[in-house]
Amino acid sequence: QVQLVESGGGLVQAGGSLRLSCAASGGTFSIYAMGWSRQAPGKEREFVAVISWNGGTSRYADSVKGRFTISRDNAKKTVYLQMNGLKPEDTAVYSCAKYRASYDIGVLAGAYAYWGQGTQVTVSS
Repeated sequence: QVQLVESGGGLVQAGGSLRLSCAASGGTFSIYAMGWSRQAPGKEREFVAVISWNGGTSRYADSVKGRFTISRDNAKKTVYLQMNGLKPEDTAVYSCAKYRASYDIGVLAGAYAYWGQGTQVTVSS
């Protein structure tokens, strides 16, 4: 059974940085794209970053381009989200997700088969 466990969230001041981690267990990790999404209270889920199975391709939401970096370590079955220059509007629950199809990549929530529980990120002004 696939499990995704996020860590690294917390409270940070505006302009600060956080690094989120998502550790995967069960199933194959290295042939699937991974993504980070976020959901703030009262708002729809937004995919902020996705990375291809081998790390060769990544995509970012316009709202985080130039500030967030997604990476992965297939040997450790872990995907990371480095968040710099955090803003109060980045406050949300951040979740990682595993893509449904191997050797593919996308940003639609329905294309992701497994989701973690999420980790809270709060940015104070």
